[in-house]
Amino acid sequence: MTTSIEGRIAEELGVRERQVRAAVELLDGGSTVPFIARYRKEATESLDDAQLRTLEERLRYLRELEERRTAILDSVREQGKLDAALEASIRAAETKARLEDIYLPFKPKRRTKAQIAREAGLEPLADGLLGDPSADPLAAAAVFVDGDKGVADAAAALEGARAILTERFSEDADLTGELRERMWTRGRMAAKVRDGQEEAGAKFADYFDFAEPFTALPSHRVLAMLRGEKENVLDLVLEPEEPEAAERPGPSAYENMIARRFEIADRGRPGDKWLGDTVRWAWRTRIQVHLGIDLRLRLRTAAEDEAVRVFASNLRDLLLAAPAGTRATLGLDPGFRTGVKVAVVDATGKVVATDVIHPHVPANKWDQALAKLAHLAKEHAVDLIAIGNGTASRETDKLAGELIDKHPELKLTKVMVSEAGASVYSASAFASQELPDMDVSLRGAVSIARRLQDPLAELVKIDPKSIGVGQYQHDLSEVKLSRSLDAVVEDCVNGVGVDVNTASAPLLSRVSGISSGLAENIVAHRDTNGPFRSRKALKDVARLGPKAYEQCAGFLRIRGGDDPLDGSSVHPEAYPVVRRM
Repeated sequence: MTTSIEGRIAEELGVRERQVRAAVELLDGGSTVPFIARYRKEATESLDDAQLRTLEERLRYLRELEERRTAILDSVREQGKLDAALEASIRAAETKARLEDIYLPFKPKRRTKAQIAREAGLEPLADGLLGDPSADPLAAAAVFVDGDKGVADAAAALEGARAILTERFSEDADLTGELRERMWTRGRMAAKVRDGQEEAGAKFADYFDFAEPFTALPSHRVLAMLRGEKENVLDLVLEPEEPEAAERPGPSAYENMIARRFEIADRGRPGDKWLGDTVRWAWRTRIQVHLGIDLRLRLRTAAEDEAVRVFASNLRDLLLAAPAGTRATLGLDPGFRTGVKVAVVDATGKVVATDVIHPHVPANKWDQALAKLAHLAKEHAVDLIAIGNGTASRETDKLAGELIDKHPELKLTKVMVSEAGASVYSASAFASQELPDMDVSLRGAVSIARRLQDPLAELVKIDPKSIGVGQYQHDLSEVKLSRSLDAVVEDCVNGVGVDVNTASAPLLSRVSGISSGLAENIVAHRDTNGPFRSRKALKDVARLGPKAYEQCAGFLRIRGGDDPLDGSSVHPEAYPVVRRM
């Protein structure tokens, strides 16, 4: 790559290279994206969090690219095959795919048919037939027959020569790149249902006889078809051309590209047909197969990236939903046979009552359920009813509506709440620690009530992947999904800020500079010594050193503390400036 990593990222983001250099220096120094976006604007000249996330992602990719480039240069150099032109080509490669195309001929590999043919002395035959099509292939091959070398006859010699040329054609980096891009722009993915799978695979019925160009395929279709193939319902084929183009007589456009590259043409000479057959063999048995694998990976990667973006966007919307605030809330976790689990939390989120009611089938204790809810709402001065949106949610919403109609004096408001991940929270180690004496089945109702009060504070207790805000989650790269969703949670938490005296350990662990272990230490210090009175007191927490303090202090709020600035987003390092204003 001729330009520096920083220069390339600057060009992609449309910013100055010095801005990127400053951001990279801060990231390498251990600063987080939220910290840089909020408190180092003067260094990066106001790069925002979205730009910094893209910068961070591209920096990771380009550094991996440079590591691979170095490894390839070392490998080819050790083989004694690195000349100036090859080195320039490797250094100019701008993507991992291009780099691997160049490296392919030099990649250590098991003994191939081409290698065996070379060892049998057949490379001069291959070179001769390619360089002089006027030679008769059988006559030329007869000279290379040698039983001691495993070349039994002229046909065996020609087979070896074909293997050598096939490898040569398939390892031409420039040609491979051109063929790949043509196949990407002209090809399509086709799906057919497997025999006998029509009933079992009914959910994939849209793809039983389906084809669409690669460039027009939306991510959800790609992932659906790949899942159908994985479940042995669909057969997928990556077709290099539309059917009408593929059905034209004569060599395909791809075969013509290979032929032109190696100056092969049918002019009626003795060797032309053999060379044309070799081109066809190389394309159909090797090059097309390898390009199909490449493009399948390209389709999957693009579909995964889009699915992860949707996941991240949906998660951000959920986390940043408007909190109901400090209002007593009655949480309902709907169910039929097992009943509706009920939990009442006060304005601070503390659990003050739990119960189970059975208004729906099979028990049908509707009136008793209404009476119980009215009693709980009155006793605990409930303002809000949070209803989980899972099984039996519509029936439970109707129950809450009737409660409101029959008891207008209670002034209740009902809200449907996403219960995604509530069951995961219920069985988690943190829930056991937070609600140790409560039955697992009731913890979900507590979570539903609290996530209406403060969605962000409650949802951070759950692994983001378990919140279920996207499609085909289990078909995506877990590393890619986790990295993206963790970044969303981190940005949301730090964008809002955290009350250090009320935040749970999971919430604190999402604050810039605070690990899960350090979050536990903050909570332990708070439990032992009482609420923090100042940000400066955070320095007394075990293992909270200067770097962690620098990163986290601005995002931690202290309400009603000794210094009003500790309740703001102003970083302690800026206090002297603010006080002079």
